[in-house]
Amino acid sequence: MKSVPARNPVITVHDTREAMGAASASRFESWVIEALRSKDRCRVVMGCAPSQDDFFRSLVARAGVNPALWRRVEVFHMDEYVGIQDADPRSFRSYLRRHFLDQVEVAQFYPIPAETMPAQAAAARYAAFLAEGPIDVIAMGIGENGHVAFNDPPVANFSDPLLAKVVDLDTACRRQQVNDGCFPALADVPRQAITITVPVFARAARLCCTVPGVRKAEAVRQALFGPIGPACPASMLRKHHNAAIFLDRGSASLLPPQ
Repeated sequence: MKSVPARNPVITVHDTREAMGAASASRFESWVIEALRSKDRCRVVMGCAPSQDDFFRSLVARAGVNPALWRRVEVFHMDEYVGIQDADPRSFRSYLRRHFLDQVEVAQFYPIPAETMPAQAAAARYAAFLAEGPIDVIAMGIGENGHVAFNDPPVANFSDPLLAKVVDLDTACRRQQVNDGCFPALADVPRQAITITVPVFARAARLCCTVPGVRKAEAVRQALFGPIGPACPASMLRKHHNAAIFLDRGSASLLPPQ
């Protein structure tokens, strides 16, 4: 492991995806513990994508050691495809259940009902749940186009008045879903989703960002060293007061030499 000099966010580069996931899970758990020192419940948001597999594998193992901790945690997820069924294995709700919730008992899970009501109504309902209290920790990644959740460059708004909204997914974002093996072809990827917005990330107390793989290297470089703005939504990490980024050798491969 090596650290990349930066005042904010804290950046560490790990030799393997497994080491990266273990380190990010440790930090995430420590922040949950920290939040619960001063309140009965902790509210977290979790990203759902293959890039988070190693993070969740380590987090489940850690949760098995201290299961009582997680029974005080309320869980949100970041986004969902409009119209996709809850039980569809390609849904983000299904991913989160397979990789975490089926193995770890939590206080409450708030799913995005992307198929049970009109999309705008589902987004407004989810925004109301998010607004009920502060978000203590977000476990997140960075998309190949620099997105956070489904805030792609064409729709990302750093001053968005909404906490959740319906968005059109850009082609680069949809292609990533094929690259990740989630859909067989671009035509199969839904064109719309419900997503939490950039201000949800900005207002969260802590951001734990896990980004593996060389396909993310350019987005990581832009997020950490390019202009801060919606052209690379993940650049908002540099404006956050308490963020940590965990990389592997592939995702860190385009960073300036230190």
